Amino acid sequence: MEERMTDAPWHDASLTIDDRVDALVAEMTLEEKLAQLYGVWVGASDDGGDVAPHQHDLDDAVDLDELLPSGLGQLTRQFGTAPVDAALGALSLARTQQRIVAANRFGIPAVAHEECLAGFAAWGATAYPVPLSWGATFDPALVERMARRIGDDMRSVGVHQGLAPVLDVVRDARWGRVEETIGEDPYLVATVGSAYVRGLESSGVVATLKHFVGYSASRAGRNLAPVSVGGRELADVLLPPFEMAIREGGARSVMNSYTDLDGVPSAADRSLLTGLLRDTWGFDGTVVADYFAIAFLKLLHGTAATWAEAAGAALAAGIDVELPTVKTFGEPLRQAVEQGVVESSLVDTALRRVLRQKGQLGLLDADWSALPPALAEADVDHLDRLRGTIDLDPAGNRALAGELAERAIVLVRNDGSLPLAAPGVIAVVGPNLDDPYAMLGCYSFPAHVVSQHPGVALGIRVPTLLEALREEFPASEIRWASGTSVDGGETDDIADAAALAASADVVILALGDRAGLFGRGTSGEGCDAETLELPGAQQQLVDAVLDTGTPAVLALLAGRPYALGRANREAAGIVQAFFAGEEGAPALAGVLSGRINPSGRLPVSIPATAGSQPTTYLAPPLARANDVSNVDPTPAYAFGHGLGYSTFAWDAFDADVAETGTDGAVTVRLRVRNAGDRAGAEIVQLYLHDPVASVVRPVQRLIGFARVELEPGASAAVSFTAPADLASFTGRDGRRIVEPGELVLSAGRSSTEMPFAHTVRLTGPVREVDHTRRLHPDVSVVVTAAPASVTG
Repeated sequence: MEERMTDAPWHDASLTIDDRVDALVAEMTLEEKLAQLYGVWVGASDDGGDVAPHQHDLDDAVDLDELLPSGLGQLTRQFGTAPVDAALGALSLARTQQRIVAANRFGIPAVAHEECLAGFAAWGATAYPVPLSWGATFDPALVERMARRIGDDMRSVGVHQGLAPVLDVVRDARWGRVEETIGEDPYLVATVGSAYVRGLESSGVVATLKHFVGYSASRAGRNLAPVSVGGRELADVLLPPFEMAIREGGARSVMNSYTDLDGVPSAADRSLLTGLLRDTWGFDGTVVADYFAIAFLKLLHGTAATWAEAAGAALAAGIDVELPTVKTFGEPLRQAVEQGVVESSLVDTALRRVLRQKGQLGLLDADWSALPPALAEADVDHLDRLRGTIDLDPAGNRALAGELAERAIVLVRNDGSLPLAAPGVIAVVGPNLDDPYAMLGCYSFPAHVVSQHPGVALGIRVPTLLEALREEFPASEIRWASGTSVDGGETDDIADAAALAASADVVILALGDRAGLFGRGTSGEGCDAETLELPGAQQQLVDAVLDTGTPAVLALLAGRPYALGRANREAAGIVQAFFAGEEGAPALAGVLSGRINPSGRLPVSIPATAGSQPTTYLAPPLARANDVSNVDPTPAYAFGHGLGYSTFAWDAFDADVAETGTDGAVTVRLRVRNAGDRAGAEIVQLYLHDPVASVVRPVQRLIGFARVELEPGASAAVSFTAPADLASFTGRDGRRIVEPGELVLSAGRSSTEMPFAHTVRLTGPVREVDHTRRLHPDVSVVVTAAPASVTG
């Protein structure tokens, strides 16, 4: 092995990143360049189920001794492949990095990446609520705090890049990955997703936006199915979250979508990955391939005949790094470049981006150390002393997970029975009553990995709903019966469960999903639904319990919304928790008891019927109920809906202008007062209606919101100054424009409950805007304390 060039210019931190990168590129052979453009996944083919599509088909055995002298771009999931103690995992990663540095003549370590969608995907790490719960909070600042904690934990053990957030906008709730999304509205997805990016990036971890773009619009909600959206839906619904996360979040990486857009696979779409992302938006980070996506150009899409063709197409489109392991960017690409089939300049372009990012991460610095911060003072020579010394689920993490869960739970229906007033006998019925996995999404480490390793402990404490109810209601007698499984369809025990319900003062129905992968669950990647009926025989269980006449509260622990049949009319209460994480059960129990005043709002509509998909609240007139179709897609509970235990009075609504230019702005104001007897939070939502436009527009579209927290008797002056840019849309010729004409701004409690509206006329010429347009209203919330006579 050649002696490493430790005093070389690329190690000199006093030089600019570009100068250091130029020096490296000039010295590298083709093999060394390509080595920086792929990763390896050590242990991916070990015992255990697939955690990526075609994992075992495409994960070729890799000889590290043969590979490493050329260098290595990335290390895949050192923590997220199998259960491993955090300290031992950190040491293993550090020693692997030392091996990589020692083997290549430039002394360059690899970027280590991990999943972090619902927390750092490592054994023993905090399992936070899934992104659909983030959306339900309508609280970007809280999500940013969570992401910072996730990033700090990852960076402490040597991880550099996180494969999150998912910015796909829900278009069909049957899609299995709905739980991974933030909701069905692009503005909500954009603001909450950008907050996550800011939090993760502030820790020094590279955030990776996925899946760019259109994945959630697959036909019939099937995973990896073709996407046939038009250019307008792409530009106005699916792209804005990515646009905002790059502009305002500072994301340094983007991951392509598996799907094709109108026949062009995203992994080979230069107009998307280079033309839009880089040339128009100015993104200067790295584009990484979703796992095996480059190989899928040959294997699934049929747009490449060989691995070399797949590599060349992806590289030309703008993909810089092949993940999770080398299949096409290694020997196939080397031969294609040497034969002149693929231009060597494409390799250099991708290489510069990769090396520049490594430089930003400090991986080119002469004083870089393989030992991460968490091991800086550790006794790494004695594994027995090292084991258990790193806590990835400390009290502060759990507290934050609990706070997020409390704000994410949505009280959907309440006939006055909630909160429960210390019932004498509580019957808990349903398949999710005593299962810790009912709180966890498919990208939580226990569901994603531990479930494939029988006999291995979860690694974290996850109370079940039954345990939490016993803790929450110590004076109540609690009886329980499952009645049926999540999706087995068994009905033999339903009668006994109903009899148990009939003997109680109140029954809590613990229903919903089991998260999994590729058909191993009812929600999650590759776990798509044919209809939005509750899985298995759960609806039959609901109906049998409702027949008893005992007040019934549905507690939905799920990854998507479901049609609930007669429960929408007859249940005493409906509480929706979208995989609320390790502290989800205590939060849900607290909502039922009234210890917690719920403030979550629906990030996705709850359908009235199981077969009305695909539909979202972003619907034009012809996509709503009308007299030319017998199918009524009107939801049972609309986007933005949610109840609480406080009463909020809205009044004093006004606006500053009735007319402004297409480059102007309008301010609407209202006062919100807590007229109840306990502190609570109201979510004031601002919607835009464009009655007449040159193209079809959704009837309502969220353009802003404010979370208003008030003590009893307190009030807040809430104002939104909305620039005309927020009314922009993609016109007939593909340009984004603001048109003159009438607009209606509405202040709403949900997308269907809007107490106040103001009509404003935009005047002047049609104005073209671009990616630099204003993306938000200016929001002001000024709280006035309650009068002394009210506070006592």
